Amino acid sequence: MPTPVVLDCDPGHDDAIAILLAAGSPEIDLRAITTVAANQTLEKVTANAQRICSAAGISVPIARGCAQPLVRPLYVAEDIHGESGMDGPAFGPLTVGVVEEHAIEVMHAHMPATLVATGALTNVAMYLRRYGPAAVREIVLMGGSTERGNTTPYAEFNIYVDPEAAAIVFGSGVPITMIGLNVTHQALVTPDIVAQLNALGPLGRTCGELMTFFAATYRDVFGFAAPPLHDPVAVARVIDPTLVTCVEAFVGIETTGTFTRGATVVDLHGRLGREPNAQVAVGLDVDRFFDLVVEALRTLSCR
Repeated sequence: MPTPVVLDCDPGHDDAIAILLAAGSPEIDLRAITTVAANQTLEKVTANAQRICSAAGISVPIARGCAQPLVRPLYVAEDIHGESGMDGPAFGPLTVGVVEEHAIEVMHAHMPATLVATGALTNVAMYLRRYGPAAVREIVLMGGSTERGNTTPYAEFNIYVDPEAAAIVFGSGVPITMIGLNVTHQALVTPDIVAQLNALGPLGRTCGELMTFFAATYRDVFGFAAPPLHDPVAVARVIDPTLVTCVEAFVGIETTGTFTRGATVVDLHGRLGREPNAQVAVGLDVDRFFDLVVEALRTLSCR
């Protein structure tokens, strides 16, 4: 049976592909999309969710969530995702709307389910505070790293935006899988992958344009030869767990460090003497991952 999923996201170029992968996979029952401020403001990321769903003919509830982190000012990634949060393609008119209910209520209405989180963890933390962990089957999140960060030397963007929320999530007792930069940096969108996307028709060309913009910012900011497709790896883990190799480890979230705020402290060798609280991704079958992405887009393109 398909896995019921609520996708909490902040589109975002890679979030857009994550939405398409979830909607195009027969292994996932995508029940709702909820948005959170992170890559851009809540207004912009919600409009981006509407844009990509309109382009692909995806009809699931879209709900706005939290417009600010729990205790800190919002920090956005305009240098990576552009002014709109999803710069690049010229999207057509919106054909899907947004429900009036808050994201937290929409999450609860569709539980029990797997919660896939590809943005800051503000909505997820607020859900757990209000309703507790019982109805969440598992949380699979893109965030953190076992190695270096991408926003500060040791902090990955999603965790950096709201480390207090991340601390709540990792301390919740819900089964968690953390897909960090150490793995997503293996999922590079090469020119060959862009060519495969472009060959899939109008939706594929939209994705190719998204990735072309993404490639330019990653080259300018980080010096990458090709951009990493972070967020879809979390969705792929739900579709086929064998694609992502994980190990059990304790993950702590740094909330007060002068230079390390937002760092994920991953105790791979048990030095802290703490019980593991997460499955931590350490490897990715890159070829099979991109086969999954391309096939999902082909499915959506043929509808």
